[in-house]
Amino acid sequence: MTTPATTPAPPIGRLVNAKELAAMTDIGRCELIEGRIVKMPPPKNKHGRFEAKMGLLIGNFVNQHQLGHTFVGETGVYIRRNPDTVRGMDVAFVSNARWAQQQDKDDYLEVAPDLIVEILSPDDRWPAVNRKLRDYFSIGVRLVWVVDPDERIIYVHHSVADIRELTEQDTLTGGDVLPGFSVPVAEVFAE
Repeated sequence: MTTPATTPAPPIGRLVNAKELAAMTDIGRCELIEGRIVKMPPPKNKHGRFEAKMGLLIGNFVNQHQLGHTFVGETGVYIRRNPDTVRGMDVAFVSNARWAQQQDKDDYLEVAPDLIVEILSPDDRWPAVNRKLRDYFSIGVRLVWVVDPDERIIYVHHSVADIRELTEQDTLTGGDVLPGFSVPVAEVFAE
């Protein structure tokens, strides 16, 4: 049995690009922010459960209506280049039209997803979440749902400043990004 070659992490202080990051098979969970690797701890099971639930809800709808592709598990999306920034998304939907523009189907996403879902972890801080939201909207993401499992709230962002807060009495819809998608918020948080 052969083991794949691994590329070690770069010396501290040296900027890396997305191609170098992708070659670092033993680096663990991280994002690339302006050429610097930012390590993140693995998410805990609550985060993983909500990521899976949102991925299934969106993925099943997208597949049923043949709308495009759904991504989960911190899939990388380019935000900027030189120095590179690659953000990891919990869940993302990319329409067929945008997917057709993706040059390398095996690389990080070079096209902006239509929808991104971020699941908050207990250690997430709003300033960092807002930086991520600004990054997403800067590349043309149309809609971001921020799911807060502890507070049982979903924040629907059409921009960083255009926010709607949904509680368990509300219904989450896909708007013009996922027309026809609808799920009671209470169902999202049902255990």
